[in-house]
Amino acid sequence: MTTSHPRDPLHGVTLETIVTTLVERHGWPELARRLPVRCFLNNPSVKSSLTFLRKTPWARERVEGMYIAELP
Repeated sequence: MTTSHPRDPLHGVTLETIVTTLVERHGWPELARRLPVRCFLNNPSVKSSLTFLRKTPWARERVEGMYIAELP
C-alpha cells in the first residue's frame, strides 16, 4: 500500500470533481479548444469524459495538469 504525499494537490479530489469544476469554469467549447480530445469535442458529457479519461492516461494527465495550474 502506498501513501500519498501530504502536499499532493489532487489528494482527495475525484476525477469527476476535476472535470465538473473545469466545465463550470470554462465550458465545453473552451475545454475542447485547450485540450482537443474527442470526449470534449463531440457530444461532450461528464460521463463520457470520465470513461475516456479513465482509459487514457495521457489525456487524464493533461486534464489534471490544467486543474492544478488553476488552483489558487
